[in-house]
Amino acid sequence: MSAVAIIPARFAAVRFPGKPLANRTGKPMIQHVVEQAARARRVSRVIVATDDTRIAEAVRGFGGEAIMTRADHASGTDRIAEVAGTLRDEIVLNVQGDEPEMDPENIDRLVELMDSNAEVDIGTVACPFPADRGASGPGSPGDPNCVKVVLDGCGRALYFSRALIPFPREGGGQASPASDWLLHLGLYGFRRESLLDLSRLKPTALEQTEKLEQLRWLYHGHEVFVAIGRRPSAGIDTPEDYEAFVARYRAGKSTVDS
Repeated sequence: MSAVAIIPARFAAVRFPGKPLANRTGKPMIQHVVEQAARARRVSRVIVATDDTRIAEAVRGFGGEAIMTRADHASGTDRIAEVAGTLRDEIVLNVQGDEPEMDPENIDRLVELMDSNAEVDIGTVACPFPADRGASGPGSPGDPNCVKVVLDGCGRALYFSRALIPFPREGGGQASPASDWLLHLGLYGFRRESLLDLSRLKPTALEQTEKLEQLRWLYHGHEVFVAIGRRPSAGIDTPEDYEAFVARYRAGKSTVDS
């Protein structure tokens, strides 16, 4: 079974306004994301969901598909739910619009998880932290900008947190390799009807505390299954992140197209 990948994209990001259209590689960033998603074997269609005509025109300009949505959505999940309501695809993927180096293999592993198990209504992806990152510092398990996830014995998420979970009582985790922790990647898969149900749930205190939408689903009793990805990718949150990506791309060290 194949899936439709929907990429929510908005222009007014607080830390990096206009980042989907940032273009210092010869392509707008959103084009890199679309092309990476299209390389996944299990994806039959890639759609950019946006409320900004500039983004929609740019996507159509490079031959991509864009659908205009309402401007009042509180989250990317709500935005893709609006688009999914017009589609017939059973599996709908939420692909982050700010990860131009996303690994298409991670998408395929998520779709394969959902295709092989009819019980999976919500799926996501996590990877062990790279062993060379250490336990603290930017990009490490101790970094609150890196979301961690812990699983049960059946591969379902028990909890997602910006805190260090699990927390090793002895030594505070400093002596443990980074690969002992799972880094949650911002890639989700939904059965279409489940996605529409999730979009009607009210926010919860846990979600608002951690600023993690997926905690709303756990709070309301939904199971989130987790596929183990091949490798993580660096998201673009700030202009500095983008410049680092541009430098890797120009030096031939980016994971784009690999």
